[in-house]
Amino acid sequence: MDPTKAMSVFSRACPYLARTGMSVLQGLAALPAAGSSRPLSTSAADQARCSVCPGHTGQSALLAKASECPVVGPSIRANEAAEAAATAHHHQVPAACPYAKCTASDKAPASAVSASEPVSHGSQETAFDYEGLYQAKLAKKHDDKSYRYFNNINRLAAKYPQAHTAKTSNIVTVWCSNDYLGQSKHPAVVDAMKSALDTYGAGAGGTRNIAGNSALHLRLESELATLHRKEAALVFSSCFVANDATISTLCSALPECMIFSDQMNHASMIQGIRNSRARKHVFRHNDLAHLEELLAQYPRATPKLVAFESVYSMSGTVGRIPEICALAKKYGAITFLDEVHAVGMYGPHGAGVAEHYDYDASLQAPTGQRIAGSVLDQVDIVTGTLGKAFGIVGGYIAASSSLVDMIRSYAPGFIFTTSLPPPISAGAVASIQYLSKSQRERFLQQTHTRELKADLDNAGIPVVPNPSHIVPVLVGDAERAKRASDMLLSDHSIYVQSINYPTVPVGQERLRITPGPGHDAFMRARLVGALDSVWNALGLKRTADWEREGGRCGVGESRANSELHVGWKRGVEHVWEDHQLKQAHAYELARKGGVAIEPTIPATVQQQIVSATAA
Repeated sequence: MDPTKAMSVFSRACPYLARTGMSVLQGLAALPAAGSSRPLSTSAADQARCSVCPGHTGQSALLAKASECPVVGPSIRANEAAEAAATAHHHQVPAACPYAKCTASDKAPASAVSASEPVSHGSQETAFDYEGLYQAKLAKKHDDKSYRYFNNINRLAAKYPQAHTAKTSNIVTVWCSNDYLGQSKHPAVVDAMKSALDTYGAGAGGTRNIAGNSALHLRLESELATLHRKEAALVFSSCFVANDATISTLCSALPECMIFSDQMNHASMIQGIRNSRARKHVFRHNDLAHLEELLAQYPRATPKLVAFESVYSMSGTVGRIPEICALAKKYGAITFLDEVHAVGMYGPHGAGVAEHYDYDASLQAPTGQRIAGSVLDQVDIVTGTLGKAFGIVGGYIAASSSLVDMIRSYAPGFIFTTSLPPPISAGAVASIQYLSKSQRERFLQQTHTRELKADLDNAGIPVVPNPSHIVPVLVGDAERAKRASDMLLSDHSIYVQSINYPTVPVGQERLRITPGPGHDAFMRARLVGALDSVWNALGLKRTADWEREGGRCGVGESRANSELHVGWKRGVEHVWEDHQLKQAHAYELARKGGVAIEPTIPATVQQQIVSATAA
């Protein structure tokens, strides 16, 4: 074994060597074992030779010392025994040797091949079939009906929430956008972006380290830190990158870190966990008992990170933030909370579900000031996006200044990426500032979500129960979910994307609906009618059908059973409670001088309403 690699491996695994200084370990690695007649070789050729073949490098004093360890000693001695056996039969190449073929070619007659010449594989050999692999992978997707089709949907700023398809005259109503509050077309956001474009141009000019760090970036990070009442924030090109870079960088730096991840966590967190190479446990969704059982297996001194979300985007369920934070504190862990599908929409200022838990206290406390003991204060790391409710693009983390600076200094996903362009940063600042004061958009979104869920329930359309703004309609089959989506678009001019594996488990395929401030009662009635028609045409299961089968994803299950997983407060149906919506409504009426809070209806929809009334 290469002495340097041996030092790294054994210093992690051995309870004796782990307490030994690095200089001592280096000295041991450079010395031969006591009584050994075989000097250590430092040549590249010797170091590259197979460990199961005779003549490899001698044992170092480091390996000799490690062989005394009760943990790794038996493995070292077993390896030495295998080496001795190989040496005794040095005329035979061991079957385990990866260089057996090379050895055989070395024995060939000199006229056929020289032992010193490298083997050459010429153009006469058949190359790997790359295109065949690509086609086979795609065929697998088509066979299991999980192949993804991207619809040509062009959202119209002046006609929100409408769009045109590939044919500009074909107008459809979008019911599945993650531009949850319509901020992408808000005048305050658009004007800020236009101004920055005229002043600073379109591009950032480089990474943050090279010409890409501007006053707009610093202002945006200051706004985000203030929003989440944290010491600092750091902006990334997306929240996928933010999650991946932060988790992988942090957990690879924490010695022997153990990660605890919710079963339904987003792919970005899963990727970060994989890239960190840290050990992990996956706990059942929102299952506090299971999480505690796993945490209790490790000493408090072991570095731990608990990763979870506030609003889970495909189910609409809500993470049990206070309880998870309490468990983390009890067992010496830090918390990593993804608020991607909550920022802008929850809390009196749009900081997310963690802020919403302390709604009244957040209203009363000065902006940006830490609220000691609040749920948000208990969360160590908050991540969010600028690309959903804020209507722009980008991601970020908010945490202590030291943690943020460490990620800034070490994370490749931040260091080596071109920074956000000035217009993007300016638009994000404007959107955050606007939503920190306005309750209109949140009030309309939550009201329209409640009304749609009630209408679908009355029609027997199966909605996965949850307390958030997500409306997941269960289909349970990938092919039929795709057909339902296609029929809504082609027959009813309604766009709702189908969701299948791997985004959701097989058998839990669904349509994901996200009502926004601009979806009025007329649009809602058309959607419910269209869904009812499609359910009849395809013979899809309704809520009563799922109930007879024992239920799935909370559909057709008892309220007590579904509440175990949906999160939020036991016995409370919505994150935005009735008194909070009334308070938000009163606030907006006072702020706007008594002007009613109603959605702005596009002219095309007004014409449809007139036509429907006349008919």
